Parts: sequence; C-alpha cells; structure tokens
Amino acid sequence: MRTRFGKFYAAATTGAALSFGALTANAGETTMSNQYAERVAPLVQSNQTQLLEGQLWQREALSARDRSIVTLSALIARGQLDAMPEIVEKSLDSDVSPEEIAEIVNHLAFYTGFANARAAINTIGPVYEERKITAKQLPSDKLELLSYDKEAEQQRRSFVSSSYGEVSPGTVEFTTDALFMDLWLRPGLAPRDRSLATVSALVATGQVEQVNFHLNKAMDNGLTETEAGEVITQIAFYSGWPKAFSALPVFKDIFAKRSK
Repeated sequence: MRTRFGKFYAAATTGAALSFGALTANAGETTMSNQYAERVAPLVQSNQTQLLEGQLWQREALSARDRSIVTLSALIARGQLDAMPEIVEKSLDSDVSPEEIAEIVNHLAFYTGFANARAAINTIGPVYEERKITAKQLPSDKLELLSYDKEAEQQRRSFVSSSYGEVSPGTVEFTTDALFMDLWLRPGLAPRDRSLATVSALVATGQVEQVNFHLNKAMDNGLTETEAGEVITQIAFYSGWPKAFSALPVFKDIFAKRSK
C-alpha cells in the first residue's frame, strides 16, 4: 500500500543515500571538538568520560538501545549536529537498525521541523557511508500501515476539530491525515519507540505542555514508569538540567494519575 506521504519520504531517504559521498567533510567535526578539549575546557571531556560514559550509559533503568533513541531524538530536536555522528554509531551498535533511524528522522520532521530532519540526514550520511549502509536498507514507501483503535482516534479527532477547527483548519487536517493516520501507523518503528522518540524530543525542547498526551500514549504503548523517569535523567545530560526539571512536575502528575 502506498501511503499518502510515501513519495516524499522515499525521495528524501533515497536522496540522502545518494549524496553520502558529498558529505564526508562533516565526519571530522566530533574529532575536531575533542582535539581542543584539553586546551579549552578539560573538565567537559573528563565529565563526558566519567559521568556520561562511565555512569549514565551504564544505568540499568533504560537499555542502551532506548538511551540511543532518546539521545538521538534530543539531538535532532535541538539541531545539535556536532554530537550526532557519535550517537548514530552508538545507536547502530545498540541494535537500532538503519530503518528505525530513518523512521525516527522522518517522525521528528513533523515534531521538530523538516529543517532539523534534513540537517540530521546530512550529518548521519557520512556514518552510513563509512558503514556501507545503502538506500536498500531503508524503509520502502509501499507499506501496510498498522491497525489502530478507531474509537480512540475518533475521540481525538473530534476533540481537536471542535477545539481548534475554526482557528486553524489546515493544522487540524494535517494532524489527522499526515500524523495520526499515516506517520503513527508506519511499521518501521514500534509504537513504543515512536512514542519514546516523541517524548524525548518534547522534553529536550522544553515543550512540556505537549508531554501529557504523548507520555500517556507512550505508557499505553508499553513504556514503564521507571523507563519514563530515566528518560528525564538522560535528557538532563544532553539537553540541560533546566529542561529536565521543567518536565519533572508533568511526569510526576501523570504517574500519580495513572497509579489511581
């Protein structure tokens, strides 16, 4: 089945694959940053090694695979390209497939902007070239979409339409057609992981007013309370403590309501 937005998706992913050779100049950016670490701010590199690598990534509350999805989503959302090659490498080594990475980028195009997604493609390209990952390993635009809860979708659609249909009918239309009836039903990324990427991007960019719906959706899709709490811990290091503490009251309230 060809999805409504499959043509654009196929063109974007294929174009990225074909342009890998032109993007190798970006591959040395992380190395260059490390080259100056001792001269500029040695404690950053020390903390990177001791806190992030030695402690954060070793914590059992969230798997290395989940941490990779959380971190990659945060970097894409914030346009932090310099750190992305390293995290893409971590993701691939932690069993996040090229297809899943492609779906994360495509998903976050809608949630953090297409410019951010295109910038991510250009940064991921050299890593894929080095690993000989080709367009053949990326998702097809011909997919059978996942099934969905028709009653829940109708409730969501009715609420959004009645609340905002007169304010911005285009936004309401695309929210249904492009997001919930296409993007969220693509099989290349499990619903739990799609929710995990969304929540991570929202927390990383401080959009806590959107977290309530998406964290509940994530937990309905299988994310546990412990895992959700650890998402904030991961985000704190990669997007800053203020973003983490802005999200904490929202998460706390959702946990309390779900435990009743």
